Amino acid sequence: MALIKSISGIRGTIGGKSGEALTPVDVVKFSAAFGSWLKEKTGKHLIVIGRDARPSGEMVSRLVAATLQGVGIDVIDLGLSTTPTVEMAVVAEAAAGGIIITASHNPVQWNALKLLNDKGEFISGTDGEEVLKIADEESFQFCEVKKLGSYEVNETYIKKHIDAILALPLVDVEAIKKRNFSIAVDAVNSTGGIAVPMLLEALGVEKVTKFFCEPNGLFPHNPEPLPENLTHISKEIEHGKYDLGVVVDPDVDRLAIISENGEPFGEEYTLVAVADYVLKQNKGGNTVSNLSSSRALKDVTIKNGGKYEAAAVGEVNVVDKMKETGAIIGGEGNGGIIYPELHYGRDALVGIALFLTHLAKWGKSTAMLRSTYPNYYISKNKIELTPEINVDRVLEEIKNKYAKQPVNTIDGVKIEFDEEWVHLRKSNTEPIIRIYSESSTKATAEHLANKIISDIKEIISTKVEE
Repeated sequence: MALIKSISGIRGTIGGKSGEALTPVDVVKFSAAFGSWLKEKTGKHLIVIGRDARPSGEMVSRLVAATLQGVGIDVIDLGLSTTPTVEMAVVAEAAAGGIIITASHNPVQWNALKLLNDKGEFISGTDGEEVLKIADEESFQFCEVKKLGSYEVNETYIKKHIDAILALPLVDVEAIKKRNFSIAVDAVNSTGGIAVPMLLEALGVEKVTKFFCEPNGLFPHNPEPLPENLTHISKEIEHGKYDLGVVVDPDVDRLAIISENGEPFGEEYTLVAVADYVLKQNKGGNTVSNLSSSRALKDVTIKNGGKYEAAAVGEVNVVDKMKETGAIIGGEGNGGIIYPELHYGRDALVGIALFLTHLAKWGKSTAMLRSTYPNYYISKNKIELTPEINVDRVLEEIKNKYAKQPVNTIDGVKIEFDEEWVHLRKSNTEPIIRIYSESSTKATAEHLANKIISDIKEIISTKVEE
């Protein structure tokens, strides 16, 4: 059993003892803390909630809603929804904030509460620390009966979200209709099974084949949209007659594309392709991604006359840097696209609409579009942590070992090696060190990653011996 409290929310496995897993007691305590904090901070008494389709979602959602009512907050429940939809609904309803009940790409036994401010964006680190303190100290108070909050269900927001996407100037429905795309969809049996087909129909795509689009939360494969988890749809596309495949994670904030030959477009290149289209229409526009994302976005940005900057890993950090630099598009290399003209949040649905417009106007195949971008390979690795490992010391020693190279320490340690880089950081959601490395070839990227992993293991073994 696991329970992870962080500045971005609370995440854990369902079942077990309070304080050791995500139990009803923990859900109530954290919801009460967040609701009380929001009420005090904003003076508003309204929160929007929504959930993905995992089996524990309905139970957790009822706990959250009832607890918020108990601290005097009115609740608008979107029911089965998507993370970006809830983000947009917070703003549309002028709410104090939002809670998204989803563990994103984590397996089915996990669930989580993601916390939004009144802008529909993830709360800051400072705000998160305040909420954690209130929860730990249980310094919240429930209301008397006459001051309890109200509760209503509003299931119209996915359509409103799609309508807002269709209204974007860079989404060309007619161009998409004209291409008469045949598209396969894998929505991992979560809420993308509702939202993605609805979006494609609105975009005029008539030939849609649905795989795992029943929103029952029973994930048919690892729900993280990485190539190794997408073998089913890749084989279906390879043996079928499709123009592309569209894959989303359980809460629909990450987008992966499969080319017509069954080959993954590459989760790093979802953002690259969409940014390329947006930048071509807005020459000189700036972009942002995180330190662990491909340098291909930087290449595309410079080619279109703009400036690229990197942010610390985490959506809130990318959004902050985008606002600071006036970026017109940004995101993360995990397939997370942030398009500020719609809202400041990772959004697979707007990513699909912009990608299809780009592909329609391009006029050639998905694989040919992929071939127009710089070809980099990222090796993604991790080291499991044990309690005796001092991660900060490990990262400090790696930094010292490679002090002669350009080193960035705004988020873990990122080391530049001419055309290659390696980035080491503690995960925010799992007890691991993530190690990402990039080069123009798979062999070089993996060699670089293995070299750093070897260095880390040597540091750890030395400390154990001491």
